[in-house]
Amino acid sequence: MSFSLLLRRLLPLLFLVGLGWFLWTKVRPALDGLENPLDPAPRVTVTHNTVLEKVESLGRLELVRYHFKDVVEYKKSTYRFLPDAKVALIVAGNAIGCLDLRKVRAQDVVFEGDSVVRVALPPAELCTWQIDHSASRVYSVENGFLQDAELVDAGYKYAEANVRRAALQSGILTQTEQNAQQILKPMLETMTGRRVVLTRQTAPPQLPAQR
Repeated sequence: MSFSLLLRRLLPLLFLVGLGWFLWTKVRPALDGLENPLDPAPRVTVTHNTVLEKVESLGRLELVRYHFKDVVEYKKSTYRFLPDAKVALIVAGNAIGCLDLRKVRAQDVVFEGDSVVRVALPPAELCTWQIDHSASRVYSVENGFLQDAELVDAGYKYAEANVRRAALQSGILTQTEQNAQQILKPMLETMTGRRVVLTRQTAPPQLPAQR
């Protein structure tokens, strides 16, 4: 068989092989983006519609944060002839002391000569107090009688209220005012180039009651 005859017989086969290779190079990128039908991993689709509901002006300057650890045993009487339901929690919480700078009035800033400025600050506040659930856990639940979740929730609510009481009793408001002196005073002196004296706002005068 001559070479020319062999080439004529192989030419259609070579053409088909070349055409197949060309089509594969065009289709392969699209196939790579498809999921493997044998892959058991689920396909996740997320649809959301975020709506801005409210805009608030923030003027609270956070100056101190207290961290608390507590072991809470919350007990609740249920039925007369049954033992008390009880939950033990290991609770982590925090409270933040701040100043609400939105309450600074025009008359609270007084310039004295060219070297002094007096600023009357609003009283310190307990801005937030909350339980850190990521660092808290339920130690035990006894006699919940199918109400374990409600019992745990009530225990956490009590613990959160106790965080507020503990923060106030620990002097967080006094510490907030002291931190204001340490943080705000040098900041304002740098901004104004004057010596800054921080005082506390006086209560507005009470109007006489109308008869």
